[in-house]
Amino acid sequence: MGSGQVTEQLDWHGKKVTVAGLGVSGIPAARVLHGLGALVTVVNDGDDERSRAQAAELEAEGVTVRLGDGATLPSGTELIVTTPGWRPDKPLFTAAAEAGVEIWGDVELAWRLRGPDAAPWLAVTGTNGKTTTVRMLASILEAAGLRTAAVGNIGVSLLDAVLGEEQYDVLAVELSSYQLHWSPSVRVHSGAVLNLAPDHLDWHGSMEAYAADKGRIYQGNQVACVYNVADKATEDLVREADVEEGCRAIGFTLGTPGPSELGVVEGILVDRAFAPNRHKNAQELAEVSDVQPPAPHNIANALAAAALARAFGVDAKAVRDGLKAFRPDPHRIELVEEVQGIAYVDDSKATNTHAAEASLAAYDPIVWIAGGLAKGATFDELVQKSAKRLRGAVLIGADRALIREALARHAPEVPVVDLDRTDTGAMSEAVREATRLAHAGDTVLLAPACASMDMFTNYNKRGEAFADAVRALAATGDA
Repeated sequence: MGSGQVTEQLDWHGKKVTVAGLGVSGIPAARVLHGLGALVTVVNDGDDERSRAQAAELEAEGVTVRLGDGATLPSGTELIVTTPGWRPDKPLFTAAAEAGVEIWGDVELAWRLRGPDAAPWLAVTGTNGKTTTVRMLASILEAAGLRTAAVGNIGVSLLDAVLGEEQYDVLAVELSSYQLHWSPSVRVHSGAVLNLAPDHLDWHGSMEAYAADKGRIYQGNQVACVYNVADKATEDLVREADVEEGCRAIGFTLGTPGPSELGVVEGILVDRAFAPNRHKNAQELAEVSDVQPPAPHNIANALAAAALARAFGVDAKAVRDGLKAFRPDPHRIELVEEVQGIAYVDDSKATNTHAAEASLAAYDPIVWIAGGLAKGATFDELVQKSAKRLRGAVLIGADRALIREALARHAPEVPVVDLDRTDTGAMSEAVREATRLAHAGDTVLLAPACASMDMFTNYNKRGEAFADAVRALAATGDA
């Protein structure tokens, strides 16, 4: 099944390390490094009440914290460990480059701290679908009887997984483009790029830089580089990668697979990459109906997860059992209720146009609830591709005019309700208006194509508001 490559262990005692940023990854990194004997200084741009409380805790443990100045490189710094969100153009990093100081992310730190019997990593990145795919992969690995965990950008710290007492056979790792940017030496067993679409370009500076950071997941792969046959950019990244001898390019497709691919034949997920005599035969893995929900982009996620599991030697039965046992996280194409023949689906997690396009492709006809913070996105291509499926649209949020204008250009016959309110009752009104436009057999779909922070704390709160409004509607029978 392959083993993890273990890097040379460093002597941390007395090493001057600067941790850039407090927060979910900075604080654990500071504690770990301090525990290893490093002389740790945490720098943080903010100096608010929460930061001061976090700083007081760390200082009580012996860590130096400098608040309100994240730009100046502390004297004598030998290494910077940064939280993923800090942009590469920060003055601190410019100063580090001039001083010849290395910069690692928390993922790189975890990689460097692995022990001699470290579990190999099966890693997933992509613009959309990462968390679902990693959780599917973990479910498949568990079904195979392997000790595993879904870790990384999914919310479970890789540092905790690497340094904790629990021993794993393999880790299912979600990696964001930010994390990959700061992970120069990570070399995984097998990695997958699910898809590539413009996102976080303000952070990376260009689409080329964003794609290059995603492509780092393939560097040094041992067994398989998994790519999306329908997204040529992912295959291009495989071609550019420097991998170990014998590592294979493995495609996944919603169509009939060729050799070295996984795909779909007559409602069956099949493997022509790791099956015996793959040039002539395909190994049946699972039925499309085993994947919930069986939307096209979720089938693609399942195939990517299956490809990584098969690369690790997992048998076909475990793939099927793992996919059947898996249930997606809330707010990812989640059926909330069906009321008087109308299905209400919450895909609040569709925070960009690429994710919304996948969601809209799963239903027909649709009354679409959309809008929020566009983050620089444009909506013409999304509307063009989805126009024929739309019964109507209800628009909310700060940048709804951008979607309204795209609808006017490319779907002028689709009725549009423009809600000019951002109070707590806005989502309830959106659901009522969507219901008014819908017919029995339609789907009312919350797939905003935008971030949520103009009206809600996060996409979870937005999805909860939608679900609450739908259930209230169902209770009154007004649908």
